[in-house]
Amino acid sequence: MKVVVIAGGQGTRIASVNSEIPKAMIPINGKPILEYEIEMALRYGYMDFIFIIGYMGEQIEAYFGDGRKWGVNIEYFKEDKPLGTAGALGNLKDQLTEDFFVFYGDTVMDFDMNAMQEYHKKKKADATLFVHPNDHPYDSDIVDLDDHGRVCRFYNKPHISDFVSRNIVNAAVFIFSPAILSCIEIGVKSHIEKNVLPMCLEKGMRLYGYLSFEYIKDMGTPDRYYSVCQDMISGKVTRMNRCNPRPAVFLDRDGVLSKEVNLLCKPEQLELIEGVPEAVRYINQKGYLAIVVTNQPVIARNLCSIDELNYIHAKLETLLGHEHAYLNAIYYCPHHPDNGYLEERKEYKIKCMCRKPSPGMLLQAASDWNIDIGTSYMIGDRVSDVQAGESAGCKQSVQVETNRPYALLDVLKSLI
Repeated sequence: MKVVVIAGGQGTRIASVNSEIPKAMIPINGKPILEYEIEMALRYGYMDFIFIIGYMGEQIEAYFGDGRKWGVNIEYFKEDKPLGTAGALGNLKDQLTEDFFVFYGDTVMDFDMNAMQEYHKKKKADATLFVHPNDHPYDSDIVDLDDHGRVCRFYNKPHISDFVSRNIVNAAVFIFSPAILSCIEIGVKSHIEKNVLPMCLEKGMRLYGYLSFEYIKDMGTPDRYYSVCQDMISGKVTRMNRCNPRPAVFLDRDGVLSKEVNLLCKPEQLELIEGVPEAVRYINQKGYLAIVVTNQPVIARNLCSIDELNYIHAKLETLLGHEHAYLNAIYYCPHHPDNGYLEERKEYKIKCMCRKPSPGMLLQAASDWNIDIGTSYMIGDRVSDVQAGESAGCKQSVQVETNRPYALLDVLKSLI
């Protein structure tokens, strides 16, 4: 499988860092970012590259040559004029006859390429997008996925003022099949996110989102550049690869993140407790995964549909996103073992292993995201939350006072 690297941009926003070299050649720890991309791909056995170059592209070609120094093969496509992130791909139809990766040349990343490829094959996708939560979803391109990971819709920035969505952001790493190239007009400037992918969706192509919490950040602005430099130096970039087990903070929802409301079933009832955005942001900054595990008997009681619950959780993620905080995942139990309600849904009236105090949601999350339970924490406002964490094998489980402002942040600072 080939790796196409789009490295023709001028980098006007990051010019203050270094305006005399192309953006993809700006160094981190003495090496161009493109070199890190080659080294990562080579670790997973990907050796064939096509670099799309334009502005000051001769510097890229002079540095990397044919790739022999790195044990890879590099070919070049030179743009005579700027063609956007997609325009040049149409010229490569004869070379891209099998599925291929697409990278942007200004991206710092370390992810399991083989795992993404396996997902792409399993879904029989025409295109697979790497998606993840981030701390600025309000000015990012949002991807709406169904329960199976298939792309339903794109919400490209800028967003309307009252926009509500799950925090699932396009990270700008892709696997494309050759079929995608049919949506690109040769020689015409176009962009993958704004033009190509929406057209593919309109044509009914199979587009999927590969959700991962591995490190992928562009360095398109000076602030982001200095941030990713620090992350590279500290080892954070490598630590976040899915092959490395990570710790998590498991969080109950009602009474811990959002104010306790009896049988909350409408989005307008959801309100963050004071101090919660700071607390979740603290988890993000410390390198822990923020995983919500919540009992939601409103489903069994038929007070709320799955779609309505998903919208409530989208509002939760939107409120946090406005404060530069994000949740990595939300797990909920829709069951309730007790019968006797007129409106109840019988299929959810069962005894299960996911309803706290059972540890099912925590164990499922650990399996899904390679979480090291033994270094993780459970924080809730009920005894059942503590029992679930203890049964799962968490390092520590803590009960906080329901609805108390800054309770979560105070506990976190005592733990991590």
